[in-house]
Amino acid sequence: MLARTEHDLIGDMELPNTVWYGIQTQRALDNFSISGIPIGHFPELITSLAMVKQAAASANQQLGLLPQHKAEAIIAACKDIQSGQYNQDFVVDAIQGGAGTSTNMNANEVIANIALTKMGRIKGDYQFLHPNDDVNRCQSTNDVYPTAASLAIQFAGDALILAVASLTQSLDNKAQEFNHVIKMGRTQLQDAVPMSLGQEFKAFATVLGKERARLQEAGKLLCEINLGGTAIGTGINSHKDYPNLAIAHLVAISNKPLFQASDLIAATSDMGAFVYYSGILKRLAVKLSKISNDLRLLSSGPRTGLAEISLPAVQPGSSIMPGKVNPVIPEAVNQTAYQVIASDLAVTLAAEAGQLQLNAMEPLIIYNLLNSIKMLTSACKMLDERCIRGIQANEQRCRDNVDNSIGVVTALVPVLGYSNASAVARQALAENKTISEVVLARNLLSQQQLDNLLNPTSMMGIA
Repeated sequence: MLARTEHDLIGDMELPNTVWYGIQTQRALDNFSISGIPIGHFPELITSLAMVKQAAASANQQLGLLPQHKAEAIIAACKDIQSGQYNQDFVVDAIQGGAGTSTNMNANEVIANIALTKMGRIKGDYQFLHPNDDVNRCQSTNDVYPTAASLAIQFAGDALILAVASLTQSLDNKAQEFNHVIKMGRTQLQDAVPMSLGQEFKAFATVLGKERARLQEAGKLLCEINLGGTAIGTGINSHKDYPNLAIAHLVAISNKPLFQASDLIAATSDMGAFVYYSGILKRLAVKLSKISNDLRLLSSGPRTGLAEISLPAVQPGSSIMPGKVNPVIPEAVNQTAYQVIASDLAVTLAAEAGQLQLNAMEPLIIYNLLNSIKMLTSACKMLDERCIRGIQANEQRCRDNVDNSIGVVTALVPVLGYSNASAVARQALAENKTISEVVLARNLLSQQQLDNLLNPTSMMGIA
């Protein structure tokens, strides 16, 4: 049989018998072609949906609401989906109308059809196991979808945390490698005071290290779920003992410390945890972009820029200029950051657009969060493996910049005073001389005093 006919409240529809989804999924495919990105693009979301459905089936069997043979088939189907082998059948567009109903029904139908085949039945033979009556029992899209999203963001976030940790460690390794390299620090792109290149990279590592903690904190907020609230939080069509049982099963399946929200009506419409998590992603993006800006500046040149570091050459930089190599990895991180920052605004607007007991814009929120996490994870890995680990210090260039800088005069202020030091700086600039040359010519300090005051370790604040 090449095709099967399914029926819903709109009418009949013929479906290829090769697909595991059903009529409501096909209608969503016909209706929504917006992003071109199916929900199966986010495997964490599919895994999470299957986990929620598995937990629900276990709870319903325990309560006597689902016969054992049906529950076992549903649970087996959910486990198969969690292995990733059915991701290609989660086909609805990530951005969709209906507050996620199409996503929920895509899951219900795929699970039902897999379960039917395990029972020795054919796809679409829903009289023996129904997507709504059995797979979706005691549930609504409005509690399943945000619960699955909360789990999916945590799973995806775990990978991002690992990527940030690895990048942080690589920056810290470079900090140790470059700790002896003296260079000029800069404020407002102007010479400031000396520091070590290691101190600069250590600052990068410290900044990113803090983001790991923020991501972990944000993930904890997503552990509060509204499963059991069904349509608007009142728990209609759900057994009174179902929520606690379902959540207990879901905790065991997911290994996440989930718990039921104290006010399910509030939790069903409130997107606060998602907004907060999005803000943390934006914060990480901003910091990654700032670090990338610095890497591009520090490596600029190689002859006419700062050229204090050399980034690894990963590809030719021009179709017309021979020998040109561009900082393409930091540039790609910058662009990732801009997209994440824009996505945060979309999440904010979508969260604000909630009306009364539900937020119909959840698909946009979930799409942007999962996409931002995916992009940031890839960007961190790319920056780590394709850039940071291969950076080399141009030590002589760094030292020459210090020797030729006017900024070192700051170290003489405690002895010469601000006015005298300013006069020395003006003369050095006007006559194209070093600070040392002017100080010695004016007999302001002896060579020994000058050497002590301009000692690199003293200027860098290293004991």
